[in-house]
Amino acid sequence: MKFVRLMLMSLVALASLSMSPAFAQEATLRKNLSERLPNLPKIDEVSKTPMNGLYELRMGNDVMYSDAEGNFLIQGSLIDVKQKRNLTEERMEKLSSIPFDQLPLKNSFTQVRGNGKRKLAIFADPNCGYCKRFEKDLQKLENVTIYHLLYPILGDDSKTKSKNIWCAKDKAKVWNDWMINGTPPVAANCDTSAVDANVEFGKKQRITGTPTLLFADGSRVPGAVPIAQVEKMLTDIK
Repeated sequence: MKFVRLMLMSLVALASLSMSPAFAQEATLRKNLSERLPNLPKIDEVSKTPMNGLYELRMGNDVMYSDAEGNFLIQGSLIDVKQKRNLTEERMEKLSSIPFDQLPLKNSFTQVRGNGKRKLAIFADPNCGYCKRFEKDLQKLENVTIYHLLYPILGDDSKTKSKNIWCAKDKAKVWNDWMINGTPPVAANCDTSAVDANVEFGKKQRITGTPTLLFADGSRVPGAVPIAQVEKMLTDIK
């Protein structure tokens, strides 16, 4: 029995010795923050930043910063002034990206312009004023395939309109008639689980507003941005 205890003690000592300084430091940081801030969201990842002594804490798609001991917590942007880069913004863009092949495109309807080689997916609510304005600007795009994902998050009427649009024989035409010309979609019935699936997907991916644009390189852009910016992003994607 004594031999077994000695063996266990030796293994524990060996494990302690083999623990890298970086791992030990991360463990200390996690321990201190969890004890001092019990309501802090679960820390999914700890990583060094280019700034000496500063660590990034990733919690879901959010980031904060801390010293190595968890004595200080910083919420805000980390700016590399030499390179004139907002490192926090770049990180957030990377975290919010969604690989295009992981989008629920089977639950979308498409509009193809020209050769349709460029790809753009849009989560939109039929009662969203910004979406209507943006839809008019989209008519200027050429050589693009636009995947429309109905995303009714503005109330029951949005859900009704989305389901009527989804059940229409020509979804794209009914969509344009409503969003551009103001002609309400006619009541229709069919399996609308695709619309519900879009909402579920959006919630998991923290899509909280419309329109939200997704590009072929995975980048996400929230809001009705200028069409020139959309054109540039589509062109820059190789």
